[in-house]
Amino acid sequence: MDWVRDLLQATPEIALFVCLALGYLVGKLRVGPIQLGGICGTLIVALVVGLLGVSLNDQVRTIAFALFIFALGFSGGPQFFANLNRSGLKLGVLSLVEAVTVVALVLTLASALDLDVGTATGILAGAATESAVVGTATEAIGKLDLPSQTAAALQGNVATAYTVCYLFGLITIVLFTSGLAPALMKVNLRDSSRALLHKLGGDDADENTTPALPGLVGRAYQVDQAAGRTVAEVERSLPGQATVQRVSRDGSDPTPGPDLVLAAGDVIVVVGERAALVEAENVIGVERTLPENKAALETREVVMTAPEQPLKALRSHGVFLTSLSRSEHRMPLTDSTPVKRGDVLTVVGSPSDVEDATKRIGYAVPRTITTDFVYLGLGVTLGMLIGKLTLHLGSVPLSLGTGGGALLSGLVFGWFRSRHRAVGSFPPAAATLTKDLGLATFIAATGLAAAPQAGPLLKQYGALLPFAGIGMVLIPALLSLYLGRRLLKIEPPILVGAIAGQQCSTPAISAVTGVTGNSVPLIGYTVTYAISSILLPLTGPIVVGLIGG
Repeated sequence: MDWVRDLLQATPEIALFVCLALGYLVGKLRVGPIQLGGICGTLIVALVVGLLGVSLNDQVRTIAFALFIFALGFSGGPQFFANLNRSGLKLGVLSLVEAVTVVALVLTLASALDLDVGTATGILAGAATESAVVGTATEAIGKLDLPSQTAAALQGNVATAYTVCYLFGLITIVLFTSGLAPALMKVNLRDSSRALLHKLGGDDADENTTPALPGLVGRAYQVDQAAGRTVAEVERSLPGQATVQRVSRDGSDPTPGPDLVLAAGDVIVVVGERAALVEAENVIGVERTLPENKAALETREVVMTAPEQPLKALRSHGVFLTSLSRSEHRMPLTDSTPVKRGDVLTVVGSPSDVEDATKRIGYAVPRTITTDFVYLGLGVTLGMLIGKLTLHLGSVPLSLGTGGGALLSGLVFGWFRSRHRAVGSFPPAAATLTKDLGLATFIAATGLAAAPQAGPLLKQYGALLPFAGIGMVLIPALLSLYLGRRLLKIEPPILVGAIAGQQCSTPAISAVTGVTGNSVPLIGYTVTYAISSILLPLTGPIVVGLIGG
């Protein structure tokens, strides 16, 4: 193994990518609904590789974390500000419960057991299953007035405690949301979710498959029975939503306005719901075939910038809404589903109708794949400057640090970009890559540095960490369950989704939607996830300031 150690010590950049590759491979391992994920897997592998004496420059860690946290804020900015309303804050109370409870619990543990600041914040990060807390806490420890060796040891404790508590916290939140919470509420989660979906106006179609008989279809008909009737009259006579998209008459194509009177022999193209066109031949005339280029539709993804409103209010003549996504999650497509700022709607219709709908809803998702590095660089720079500001509460220094500053900067820059699309291009795919690679690199660097301290810490607190991970998940989850059901009267499927979101746990919501069979729980998950992903990273510097001070 000597040649491996010599190689990795001489070229730590190779060690970094070894940790990423093997870490994400470990993260793919699944036991039932439990999957560690790439970040936790990377940290485990980095702790092992770090035993060979491999380390990365601290500046690599700082830059990687700044890019991750800015991209996180940029992506979540539109959703975060969109949820600062009455309906969003109702669910947002659960995120506040999560943040306040875990801080109170970790401070109590630290006081009762005389935990060092590194172990305490590592427990906080792991039990909250929020990797970003590792970064904000590690950075905050580095700003304490401590010798460099002591600070490095405490930062190593953050990573080790996080790894153990994350594993047990992840298992706990998955089992709680998918099994224990429904049992405590005495509901069948699948039946309850299906009933709520019907109440919202949806159906039981499997959202992960493509129907053999698509709901939106187009047909061409030769006018016979409909001769002498206007386009509007024909559309109203069809049993469902349908529009006349094209009219061909003696070699010309008159505009299919609502007042256009159809003549015998006209060939019209009708697009609409399948149910509306089943009996269309009896209303219009015999079905005809046309070349595909005679009946072209445009499909466009549109970002919502208008105030929140139900999906039904966004429907208009000639435009069909075929999907709705929020924070990269596909939402139920029902008339009652609330559409928030930052949501992405897929709009289908004629080019003119789609253009009108785009202006009314928001703006089209840019087709460019180019990132505006002026905007990105300015945002990260301002975030780092904000992070340098320090507030002293008595003898306790409180500072957001690079992580907290970049997070707030990302929030504002992301929100501004959603309202002013002419500046600041940062395509979703680029933002996701920046976020994932930045966090994975930071975690790998942290694990490599923490390896020497991992053994002694596990020997000292080995029995405490698993119980801390379980207890600090269960207590806020139980509080949220009681508050959400008894006081806020939140529907069970939405409530369990919101509890998964307050924990920022993607495995938990995956397990929940696997139980329900539909995406109704995502209505709650996306709200609390957006708020908790901002609140929880800020708890790291707070706990470090209170314990370290």
